[in-house]
Amino acid sequence: MSERTPLPAHAKPAFTPFADDAAVQTLGDLTLENGSARIALHGSLDFARDRESLERARALQKTLAAIVAALEDEEDLPERADEVRVATTEVKNPFG
Repeated sequence: MSERTPLPAHAKPAFTPFADDAAVQTLGDLTLENGSARIALHGSLDFARDRESLERARALQKTLAAIVAALEDEEDLPERADEVRVATTEVKNPFG
């Protein structure tokens, strides 16, 4: 565990990283899906030289800083997380 400065109240992300499997944050066309084991990012996010882009960049920075902080707070962080395997079942083809 490392020493770090906590995020100020105005810099809190839209979700608490790794806290649940339901929270989602959307920035432009970029979606961040929270998960108890993994956080997934999908899509794209463009930045222009304007105030809207500055706000999107700040929001992304806040969320990424919170993810880094959550990972830094893990006492037994493995070198690499095991892949999560989803059990599959074979289903009879309904079309033939």
